[in-house]
Amino acid sequence: MRSRYAAFALGKADYLLATWHASARPVELELDPRLHWLGLDVRRSAASGNEGEVEFVVRCKLNGKAGRMHEVSRFVREEGRWYYLDGVVQADGPRRR
Repeated sequence: MRSRYAAFALGKADYLLATWHASARPVELELDPRLHWLGLDVRRSAASGNEGEVEFVVRCKLNGKAGRMHEVSRFVREEGRWYYLDGVVQADGPRRR
């Protein structure tokens, strides 16, 4: 997950595609160069056999406006490598202090 976040932050679409599972990989990936990634918070991760899940929150800025995305992503391991399968964006409730 951290390497995929870094690839988003650095605009490395080829790496993102290479780490996307073939069953769900888009044909191409266009990254918005105006989007600035500000941080990653991995909330939890779990693996069982060749399946894994990562819950995370990313912070970003687009056109001067701050934003965040909270997602639970699924990964699968094939031949010793983990691949991103899919994710579900979470609807966050009120923030706790």
